[in-house]
Amino acid sequence: MLRIAIIGGSGYTGVELLRIFKLHPQVEVVAVSSRKYAGHSAGEVFPSLHGYSDLIFTPPDEGLLDRSIDFIFTAVPHGVAMSVVPKFLDAGLRVIDLSADFRLRDCKTYEAWYQAHAVPDLLNKAVYGLPEIYGRYIPSAQLVANPGCYPTSALLPLIPLLRSGIISSQGIIVDSKSGASGAGRNPSPATIYCEVNEAFKAYKIAEHRHLPEIEQELSVAADRPVAITFIPHLVPMSRGILSTIYTQPVDEISTSEVLGILKEFYETSPFVRILPEDTFPNVSYVRGSNFCDIGAKSDRHTGRLVLISAIDNLIKGASGQAVQNLNIMAGLDESLGLNTLSLYP
Repeated sequence: MLRIAIIGGSGYTGVELLRIFKLHPQVEVVAVSSRKYAGHSAGEVFPSLHGYSDLIFTPPDEGLLDRSIDFIFTAVPHGVAMSVVPKFLDAGLRVIDLSADFRLRDCKTYEAWYQAHAVPDLLNKAVYGLPEIYGRYIPSAQLVANPGCYPTSALLPLIPLLRSGIISSQGIIVDSKSGASGAGRNPSPATIYCEVNEAFKAYKIAEHRHLPEIEQELSVAADRPVAITFIPHLVPMSRGILSTIYTQPVDEISTSEVLGILKEFYETSPFVRILPEDTFPNVSYVRGSNFCDIGAKSDRHTGRLVLISAIDNLIKGASGQAVQNLNIMAGLDESLGLNTLSLYP
């Protein structure tokens, strides 16, 4: 049985980790921390988790290293993770970090988009935790940087096609729509019900912090620098991401040929579903699951290739993918605890 601690367990990613681990046959959550809710039970903070009534939130610095722990999940904001992860690694623990602190390999890039990095030497030691792409590096990793939600939705459709050379690395447009839970659990005027309900807007155009993360991984796949246009939108739903991606094929290619390339690439990936021709993803069909659904359409009128993906931003875009990484690190079946279908309708 793997003994798990969660640092920062009172946010949306924290509650999803607790929910998933309740169904995981090889995991015991022995500690969960929260400064705001220290002393309260998980069932008090999240009434849906009454099965955790005996699990009490503790301050993040209260004796975690004194317990017998195998893995630590850090579900804290960027800037906070880099201050706690080094001591866990020094104690010999294996860490899965859900913040952005270790996703970018270049320190200057991180600092340009976030803040000064306290432990830049760890950036090249972290494995980027997109299992379908970096699965061979994850089993031996001490530190896994769990990808962002928008990047997951963009990278899974694009990387196979860039690697195969069938699309140009230039002129890629990623148009993404996310539910309000992507902004986190702390209330803000931009995400309260009256502001989100019946509203639909683009935000952080050409300046969203997930942009360098997407470009980093696409550049690796294309073996050359890749710059994209990335436009995120906030839509009036609680969870889910739908990304519509516009690309330019190098040569004329049919929809069926594109789908065949994607199917072959993800043949052994249990959580990527390549949809049949003329069938396209819907966030309702992945809600509450760890699936990424991908569809494609070759647009003969313009010559473009359109890709569409859908994920649950809190599951495949965060906590579910983190558990998938845990399973791989621990030598378990990567789908353990994650074999849940969508909550649709």
